[in-house]
Amino acid sequence: MDKPIAPRPYDPTAPKKKVPRGACDCHAHMLAGPNDFPLWEGRVESPDPAIDFEGWLAEYQENLKALGCMRGVIVHSIFYGTDNSITVEAIRRLGQNFRGIGLLADGATKKDVRQFSDWNMSGVRLNYVHGGVLSWAGAKEMAPILDEHGLHIQMLIHAHLHMEDLFADIMRLPVPVCFDHIGWPDLSLGVGHKGVGRLCSLLETGRVWIKLSGLYRLANTPYQETDEIVAALVKANPDRCLWGSDWPHIMLNGAEMPRSGDMIDALDRVVGDAETRQRILVSNPVALYGFSETIK
Repeated sequence: MDKPIAPRPYDPTAPKKKVPRGACDCHAHMLAGPNDFPLWEGRVESPDPAIDFEGWLAEYQENLKALGCMRGVIVHSIFYGTDNSITVEAIRRLGQNFRGIGLLADGATKKDVRQFSDWNMSGVRLNYVHGGVLSWAGAKEMAPILDEHGLHIQMLIHAHLHMEDLFADIMRLPVPVCFDHIGWPDLSLGVGHKGVGRLCSLLETGRVWIKLSGLYRLANTPYQETDEIVAALVKANPDRCLWGSDWPHIMLNGAEMPRSGDMIDALDRVVGDAETRQRILVSNPVALYGFSETIK
């Protein structure tokens, strides 16, 4: 059976308020045409076959330009399984202001991790919600090797379901953990839920990071239903919060296609002061991804 085609993102839109110089979109994916890079057979949908790698790369750069972001992090898409070549090529082409988050399977060797580091990858991704090639046990086993190369673990979780199980392990890990999409909580449970409280506690320790991304997967424009939890996460530790667009918004699963500028506007609605905004958009990405302090 043919896979459905992922819907195209809207044309790039600018935020109402200009972002500071050196701002980073910490979460986006790169796609390509069917003849550019091999697609994973287990994917649930496919990129638009009419657009090749060069076309997607140009669209990504146009989106960054509209947002005002000069840096970015390409998160490897499960569309391509454990073949990280599309992400490697994207960050090679984009240059020194870009990093990657790749996919490694359980049992990855020191050589595999060293290669990741040489490719300008900053971490490995683990999907704790849907599963995949990397398990939590495998990530914990890999953690000391990741630590040797300055890499971290990026995780997709449901905070209200998984935080209790993960808390103690994360406190013992030798590497930081970065959570996608505000921990993907059940918003109806509110910020008083124990899982969200645990997430905030971890942020307070400085051992984890959180991406203020994926709001459109939890609420419709203008995403006001997410304001309370975003505010709680920023309050817990503004030095561990990052922002990402999640462009080009694959695997929507019924969510509303977002406009890029609206998602920075949502951040600005919650984070009013310039110093905290500077941390989230500029200083914190420098700290986690190892960007130069000065932007070129």
